[in-house]
Amino acid sequence: MNRTWWKEAVIYQIYPRSFMDSNGDGIGDIKGITSRLDYLKYLGVDVLWLSPIYQSPNDDNGYDISDYQAIMEEFGTMADFDEMLSEAHKRGLRVVMDLVVNHTSDEHRWFMESRKSTENEYRDYYIWREGKDAKTPPNNWGSCFGGSAWQYDEQTAMYYLHLFSRKQPDLNWDNPKVRKEVFDMMTWWCDKGIDGFRMDVISMISKTKDMPDGPITDFYGDYSPYCVHGPNIHKYLQEMNEKVLSRYDIMTVGETPGVTTELAKQYAGEDTHELNMVFQFEHVDNHGKYGKWDAQKWQLTKLKQILNRWQVDLYGKAWNSLFWDNHDQPRAVSRFGDDRPRYRELSAKMLATCLHMMQGSPYIYQGEELGMTNYPFQSPEEFHDIESINAYQEWCLSGEVSHEDFWPCITARSRDNARTPVQWDDSAQAGFTTGTPWIAVNPNYKEINAKAETEDPDSVFHYYKKLIALRKANPIMVYGKYEPLMEDSEELFVYTRTLDDVKLLTVCNFTDRRISFSIPEEFVGKSCLIANMENDYSKKELTLRPYEAFVLI
Repeated sequence: MNRTWWKEAVIYQIYPRSFMDSNGDGIGDIKGITSRLDYLKYLGVDVLWLSPIYQSPNDDNGYDISDYQAIMEEFGTMADFDEMLSEAHKRGLRVVMDLVVNHTSDEHRWFMESRKSTENEYRDYYIWREGKDAKTPPNNWGSCFGGSAWQYDEQTAMYYLHLFSRKQPDLNWDNPKVRKEVFDMMTWWCDKGIDGFRMDVISMISKTKDMPDGPITDFYGDYSPYCVHGPNIHKYLQEMNEKVLSRYDIMTVGETPGVTTELAKQYAGEDTHELNMVFQFEHVDNHGKYGKWDAQKWQLTKLKQILNRWQVDLYGKAWNSLFWDNHDQPRAVSRFGDDRPRYRELSAKMLATCLHMMQGSPYIYQGEELGMTNYPFQSPEEFHDIESINAYQEWCLSGEVSHEDFWPCITARSRDNARTPVQWDDSAQAGFTTGTPWIAVNPNYKEINAKAETEDPDSVFHYYKKLIALRKANPIMVYGKYEPLMEDSEELFVYTRTLDDVKLLTVCNFTDRRISFSIPEEFVGKSCLIANMENDYSKKELTLRPYEAFVLI
């Protein structure tokens, strides 16, 4: 297995709008990020992944880009970015940009030209189709954000495809001019000195020429068979690698909805010349009767089955990315742990132990290192996220389901849970801004904040800091082979890692109950590498307390 810097890195995701506001307008910005670089260096992370900071009308919080080579005015200037990049590099921190090239904003120059006429030189930069008739879209596909995936445009009496918001038209990657535009833009950023790309929904850039109706799910047809892992996806990524990625010492991770372990070996194989790693979403896609809007927690055996398969199948063949949450997911401790005050810190540390001891590159989403929790929403008017707003309208306001039934589901899964401001201290607005924040601060910031946790050696923050330091000192945490144990247990997540003649055991109690556990013979008397509470781990027979986690080596 090749050893590289990005395999050994711990990545920290910054959602700039909610990270730190430097000028009091209530919106996080680039100068705010710069002001907190010392905090990130102290935590010990290696790479900062920034959610989009490009010029955007903000229909989808920056994932609708109108200019790839300009900075969103609310976030600052290109000079601010250059300063932030320089200051990060001075501290040994690398910076990875979010690459959003499945679609642009409908306010991007290319699209504004494209819609002018069927003869325009930019027409073929996007995917246009005739309707089935004057009032019917080309097919039954639904958008990820609700409604049809097609938008009628009166100027040329045709429809354009948007797999997300109607203000996010999909690019036509079959057009070589589009690919060249994207590769030139990526080269421009690499020459500026950035350290890599996280690629938004990159598995969706290649579509089939034939666009038939899809099988009905919820309200519309499913586009997945025709738009996910499409016919030319690997050809286009290999071209990207050849023209751009291979020319720089950078890190790449592809967001690949619908990926399997077999496909991951193609996208991120050691010798396929595409990407370094991919994000898979199986472990966060527990769908219920309202699709993704489901308040139920995973059955532990099912969660383990998924994560174990990714660990075992990719070993030595492709690289794993490890995460519990991000800007599109609810808070990890509320979803996979237990955010009740009695158990929040313990379960946050347990989840961190479980993830960081696995094989792959760990991702920490801002505030995760503090054990930040979901927001206590009281009404639909509090939502800012387009996906949550549209889902509430489509499910509830249509009369499909009652507010009482749907409310626990949407509040548990809304993306806004992850987007509340980082809780820096116990002052007004959690120290995020001196103004009115663009989205409300979680009211528990008095108890959960960075100032208190950096000063408390037993905090969730310091537990993450210790895990990161251990990873740098113990190659087994990076490169060791993974083997699952106790796969049928509904309470305990247990596995070993092996590298040469070194072996470690990770044990995590995912319940709020006391659980008996017998330490395997080969680990009896071994030293404890890390644990989230005190116990005598030299004994063979243990009673694990709620959310207890430990590692023996």
